[in-house]
Amino acid sequence: MAVFKCKMCGGALEISEGMTVCECDYCGTTQTLPKTNNEQHLNLINRANHFRQQCEFDKAAEIYEKIAAQSDGDAEIYWSLVLCRYGIEYVDDPATKKKIPTCHRTQFRSILDDPDYQSALQYADMMQRNVYQSEAEYIDKVQKSILEISNKEKPFDIFICYKETDENGRRTPDSVLAQELYYGLEQEGFKVFFSRITLESKLGTEYEPYIFAALNSAKVMVVVGTKPEYFNAVWVKNEWSRYLMLMQEDRKRTLIPAYKDMDPYDLPDALSMFQAQDMSKLGFMQDLIHGIRKIAKNEPEVTERPMVQQTVVHTAASSNIENLLKRGYLSLEDGKWDDAQRFFDEVLNENVEEYRAYIGLLCMEYKIPDESKLADVQFNIGRNKTLYGSGFKTDNEAIGFITSDYYKKACRFGGAEIERRLYGYYLQGNYNRAVSIMNNATTIWHISESQELFSELGDYLDSSVKIQECEQLKLRVRYNDAVSALNSAQKGYECFNARNAFESLGDFLDSRHKVQECTEKAEYIRKENVYNEAKNLLDKGYREDVSKAVTLFESISDFKDSTTMIQKCQKKIEEVTEAERKRKSAERKKNILVVSLFALFMFILITIANKMR
Repeated sequence: MAVFKCKMCGGALEISEGMTVCECDYCGTTQTLPKTNNEQHLNLINRANHFRQQCEFDKAAEIYEKIAAQSDGDAEIYWSLVLCRYGIEYVDDPATKKKIPTCHRTQFRSILDDPDYQSALQYADMMQRNVYQSEAEYIDKVQKSILEISNKEKPFDIFICYKETDENGRRTPDSVLAQELYYGLEQEGFKVFFSRITLESKLGTEYEPYIFAALNSAKVMVVVGTKPEYFNAVWVKNEWSRYLMLMQEDRKRTLIPAYKDMDPYDLPDALSMFQAQDMSKLGFMQDLIHGIRKIAKNEPEVTERPMVQQTVVHTAASSNIENLLKRGYLSLEDGKWDDAQRFFDEVLNENVEEYRAYIGLLCMEYKIPDESKLADVQFNIGRNKTLYGSGFKTDNEAIGFITSDYYKKACRFGGAEIERRLYGYYLQGNYNRAVSIMNNATTIWHISESQELFSELGDYLDSSVKIQECEQLKLRVRYNDAVSALNSAQKGYECFNARNAFESLGDFLDSRHKVQECTEKAEYIRKENVYNEAKNLLDKGYREDVSKAVTLFESISDFKDSTTMIQKCQKKIEEVTEAERKRKSAERKKNILVVSLFALFMFILITIANKMR
């Protein structure tokens, strides 16, 4: 008897010879089986399945390819290759608790047209074929929904690939470096895919449509890493390996590895063939942007040179000024704020219109290492303080670093391009703050504040979309408040208040159903009160009270054990009636006895009186 592991959950399956389809005892999923009884092949298949379950699709595919070369038309091996090609991971369906496929490597070609899928059908028996066709049709629908969403996305120029969190769930240095790169490229006018920000508005949805759209549209991918293992992390490798496959079809695409604090010889073999960039080198950002601009914008080298010359003429910077600027920016990186101020002041002593010195002083003022952090500074000191701090500012009052004299002078002497770049950080800061408020909002007031911020941003990024998301979030908060009111309702009028709240939400989620639920709970509370009143009357035990209890129980005869309680009341009435009858009978007997004794007494008195005469 061969032992094979479930390809969905990894549980051990016990299969008999000749079986090609079975059901897993652990996850209950019907699945197909390989035809081989070769123990070595089974071990290889289990190993490949393990890699695929860990979403290491390339490793798994290599093993399946080896098995396919050694086996003779095994449908399961061809199907497994299909699962790797489309990045299929089996996840739990919250509704049915069954394992269902989700797609991490969307293709433009339908799975139904895949040659390996056709081979799987060719070599499959009837039972296997039914399973393959059912799963393939489901995956095809998933793919179509992904493509439908991705087709609506605007194209990207650049895709930044990096590892977001480490094994402890903390943010990696790679993420910080990637974000600096993102801001630098965005300020140059590129549309950049950076998952931490780009996917921030997609919480609660599948990310694959947006990753697929970005990978297929980006002309350049920058792979950022500070450790060899981060370059080889599952999802990082999944992205750059997909991009490499796209590069084989489109030679105009470019991949740039960017590393820091590691040996470039430790890059993965697949990336080592590309010219890598050392992020620790001074001027890395300028060099990278310079190179990307030529690739993404398809501009020749000569278009850059006049710009550089123009900058030199505009600043009239001597070599001494350049050295002072470099020392000032190095001091900023080291957090030596006083030294940075001294160097930048020396620059201004030589050229009072040197805008780069004013930018450096602006960074010094807010204690940040470089200008890309201005967006973060804006978040810390800007409008958010209006919401949670001790001071208050009017809505129209300018706040943040744009009130700084250093900012104003940098814009004045740097020209329109510098003003656009610096003001972009201000907009990004407001956008980040608005997103943060929206994501953490628990009240309508906070959501409205976020919505107002997005409105002030106009058409910046997806602010108009965020405004609509705020409207939906308001409905969600109102819905949650109504649910909370319904759950805590102890009185009928509280249920009716909750019902009014749900009615005002219209068709949002299951509000229509909740309206009925409120009515039902109000009715339940009414019946509960009637039931308790009737029970109290029954406990008093008087016939009049018990009779009233019967009437009350009869008015809610379908509630709890009211029918039984009616019978109990009737029995109680019978008991009380019998007790009263016995009491009255005893009283009559007592009265007769008293009358008899009195009559006897009077007879005796009369008899004695007669004898005395």
